[in-house]
Amino acid sequence: MTRIGIATALASILMLGSASFAAQKDQTFTGEITDNQCAKMGSHQAMMKSMNMKSPKECALGCVKAGGKFVLYNAAAKTVYQLDDQTKPEQFAAEKVVVIGSLNKDTGTIHFTDIKRVP
Repeated sequence: MTRIGIATALASILMLGSASFAAQKDQTFTGEITDNQCAKMGSHQAMMKSMNMKSPKECALGCVKAGGKFVLYNAAAKTVYQLDDQTKPEQFAAEKVVVIGSLNKDTGTIHFTDIKRVP
């Protein structure tokens, strides 16, 4: 193979390879910011009763304080998304939100750029 042929083949491989590493476009996800334990159960009710908590917000914050993680739970689709940032979701605990970011399909984690309350 000539040098030009080799160079062309390498350039083609590099171009195809870089396309797979291109940044994913942001998507919009809706649901409730909650904790991973209650999201697995689909509700705060059982945990609130067993831990004598008065509200879903108190429940989510208590579960995270005890070692849980904030997640986005879409009740309609029964889908749980992990959130890469565990600081910002705290202010939205037990609230309906729109999360804007990209989903890592391998881990189910959203790398988010924004969270907004649903009016």
